[in-house]
Amino acid sequence: MIPSALQNTRKLHQVSRQIHKTALKVLVGHQPEETVTNSFASFIHKIRPEHLSEIVRHRSKRMILDNIGVGLVGSTTHVFNVIKQYCQDLHVSTHGSSAVCSVYGQKGLKLSPTLAAYTNGVAVHSMDFDDTWHPATHPSGAVLPAVLALTQMLSKDKTITGEDLLIAFNVGIEVQGRLMSFSPEAQNIPKKFHPPSVVGTMGSAAASAKLLSLNQEQCTHALAIAASLAGAPMANAATLAKPLHIGNASRLGLEAALLAARGMEANPLIFDDVPGCSGFSAFYGEYEPKSLSAPGEEYEFLLENQDIAFKSFPAHLGMHWIADASISVRNRFISQYGSFNPSAIQSIVLRVPISKYINRPYPESEHEARHSFQFNACTALLDGEVNIGSFSDDSICRKELHVLLSKVIVEHPKDNVANFDKMYGEVALLMKNGDMVTGKCDTFYGHWRNPLSRESLQKKFRTNARHVLQDDQVEGVIQVVENIEQVTDSSQLPLLLQ
Repeated sequence: MIPSALQNTRKLHQVSRQIHKTALKVLVGHQPEETVTNSFASFIHKIRPEHLSEIVRHRSKRMILDNIGVGLVGSTTHVFNVIKQYCQDLHVSTHGSSAVCSVYGQKGLKLSPTLAAYTNGVAVHSMDFDDTWHPATHPSGAVLPAVLALTQMLSKDKTITGEDLLIAFNVGIEVQGRLMSFSPEAQNIPKKFHPPSVVGTMGSAAASAKLLSLNQEQCTHALAIAASLAGAPMANAATLAKPLHIGNASRLGLEAALLAARGMEANPLIFDDVPGCSGFSAFYGEYEPKSLSAPGEEYEFLLENQDIAFKSFPAHLGMHWIADASISVRNRFISQYGSFNPSAIQSIVLRVPISKYINRPYPESEHEARHSFQFNACTALLDGEVNIGSFSDDSICRKELHVLLSKVIVEHPKDNVANFDKMYGEVALLMKNGDMVTGKCDTFYGHWRNPLSRESLQKKFRTNARHVLQDDQVEGVIQVVENIEQVTDSSQLPLLLQ
């Protein structure tokens, strides 16, 4: 039993604290202080569907469709199965009736909202097949699994429409993009931390706060709580742990919003540059935060002008430049000599940006292979393409592939910078007869400067989704996503993905 005097003291403290908070609100006229953090919270709270332009709607629906597709094929991977089993075991021991959320490719399986967001987020990034933005991050995978889980969690009390889902998704994407504008360090291929583990967590929190209809103060706290849950080192790229970065971003951002909804509080200046006390600035050396304008007719979403990159095969985005350059060299080789003969090659020169974690001469696993300039160049030379099967153990261990890998020389031209908007890939084959065959790629098909057509994007989705779904289900998902604004109950969408 707690002594009555102690209980009275606690009650008095709580009342005093509430009076103090109320007095502060009166002093400022019930208006929140104009800070960078508050401007983000205000944006999340006030944004409405009418603020989305047709371009933003079109591009974000493409992102949603692609992300679902890579999540479905990702649900067939080893790392997904590890996480799925872990979450099932965890769920049985810690959760009861909260198992309301679907898992990609797992008919009948239900998990709690946060565990479903985690598992589906891992599926999305399990093959490194998800979209990439500029500045560099994977924006969709951190947001969509959380939003889909919330549509099912909230369906007991209210209906989340497709329009609600679309606006929340775009809030999550926009917040990520705006945060990456705070530092020039975010412009280039990362070295310290994996960007979606940081800005993705914030995007998930923002999107979740929107769907939960949090007030402005709660939105502030959701963002600040998420900052305490963010971050993952680049050293875990090219390992089984990298997909956890997206899974955690989705899960922990959702968790931050749910905690804020329950009254959890955190620093309301988390985005502001406060001397001597780092908030979000802890992730960057150079940091200049900028307030977010209020939503309205004149507000322009970043997605309006900066489109997204979609991958044609499951590997780090940088691999797409070098693969395209290698395929062009192979085609020139065949045109000149009649067939592709690897034994005629003396050496293979790759001209790529400096980026340590994607410079892997002899990858030993599928995850290392997805992050290897050398592997993807040599695979494209041998096979004329890179695809899902290229990263199987049998493909990685091929003798003829390793013969080519042994001939690779990597060069780093000064004008080839580690930036997805500026880099290029160049391949030169030095022949034993003294000839040279070269190829260069400045912009691959699928890059934001050369976006996938509707037909190509749907082809990618169908190929990925058919690993799990029947043809009629695949076509049904396409119809739902392309007409998401007309969907009256978006909690039905996750049910189509089992």
